[in-house]
Amino acid sequence: MQSTLSRPKLVVTADGRGVVGHAGARLLTDLADATGLTRGFGDALVVAGRRAGGHGPGRVALDVAVMIADGGRAITDLGVLRAQPEPFGPVASGPTAWRALELIDATALGRLRTARAAAREVAWAQLCETRGRLPASTAAGRDVPGLVLDIDATIVITHSEKEHATATWKRTFGYYPLLCFLDNTREALAGLLRPGRAGSNTAADHITVLDLALAQIPDPHRHGTDILVRTDAAGCTTAFLHHIRGLRELGLSTFFSVGVPVTAPIRDAITHATAWIDALDTDGDLRDGAQVVELTHLVAAHVLAGYPAGTRLIARRERPHPGAQLDLFDTVEGWRHQVIATDTPVGGGSIQYLEVRHRGHARVEDRIRCGKNTGIGRFPSRVFAINAAWLELALTGQDLLTWTQHLLLDGELTRAEPRRLRYQVLHVAARITRGARRTHLRIHATWPWAAELATAFQRLAALPRPAT
Repeated sequence: MQSTLSRPKLVVTADGRGVVGHAGARLLTDLADATGLTRGFGDALVVAGRRAGGHGPGRVALDVAVMIADGGRAITDLGVLRAQPEPFGPVASGPTAWRALELIDATALGRLRTARAAAREVAWAQLCETRGRLPASTAAGRDVPGLVLDIDATIVITHSEKEHATATWKRTFGYYPLLCFLDNTREALAGLLRPGRAGSNTAADHITVLDLALAQIPDPHRHGTDILVRTDAAGCTTAFLHHIRGLRELGLSTFFSVGVPVTAPIRDAITHATAWIDALDTDGDLRDGAQVVELTHLVAAHVLAGYPAGTRLIARRERPHPGAQLDLFDTVEGWRHQVIATDTPVGGGSIQYLEVRHRGHARVEDRIRCGKNTGIGRFPSRVFAINAAWLELALTGQDLLTWTQHLLLDGELTRAEPRRLRYQVLHVAARITRGARRTHLRIHATWPWAAELATAFQRLAALPRPAT
């Protein structure tokens, strides 16, 4: 009879002492302190007449952001941090947190955004000082100059009646937030909570989100650095593109790369195009079965009449993969066609490079998917203003995760998605000991990522702090 290994039998009691879970999440709270985010939130939500010793709304908002980054999905999940005062200090109760969120109106939301921008400036300065430079966005196996902003919307389904939750264009029910991420660092720069019926190609919303995102970029990087704005076809409105071009008058070097609907005049231009050349893969190699061509000189003059001067159209065709959604034109031609518009001038790269640079916009889908796992996928309140505040705190939580990765971690952990980062680093258990007037957080020596976590805390302690 063959024996099998079995797990050791356990005797479980509830009398342990000095043991804490989620010990790695202390990185998030201390990084918020090191970047000035904690202080900034406190100043943004000052309440006159608050009783001494009470939980400040700014600190409560910061704890909610940390809880979201740590994987919390509801205000009650603050109880995980509150139950561990040794690493996290005093944490507000659920009712206190609800009251703090109720204080965040549109004006207070603006102050929180200002605090986030100030903390981001510190975080970027720390990153440039400790790691040399900001990460670069990549396309065709090489760095894209400057900063790359990706704007996209996503449906968040709600399963109960919430203020301004409506039917969506996908015949679901909920919200339709519009978001902007920085492709260089994966930071969640800005978000706008919208009703489910909000239009996909609403120029005013795109302009609002872009302006909020640009306000998050520190001045030394916002001015004098090329900024590429990428969207899908929802951003292909003349008002939005002219706004991007108009930002140059304010000293910003802004360019656009957006998807374009394949209309009848564009189909006609594609039919007459003959100068097709091989497309590139994301690593810069030639892509088998895909070709690109410039259509600018082939489309009728009225097609580009409303676009900013210098707008170029580039088409891509590829043999469709199984399951690809094709329109009648694609079915007849036997190719799947996509078209982009960009104002990158001739000399700014080959059409092969410009097309593969735009396809990097697809990475925003990963950012949104991770965002839905970090607060954006579920809104806790029936009140729209509270849900808008929750969205801002969820964006803050995503920033804390990316800052932790870029400033404190190495190797694969710098690219890990939030689920993996929590599973391996943030949710690690540790023992609290005290001696020589110091508190020690002792991670088990056999934990596979113990050395990385200890190194992260050492780097955190050594981060340069802004002069006060």
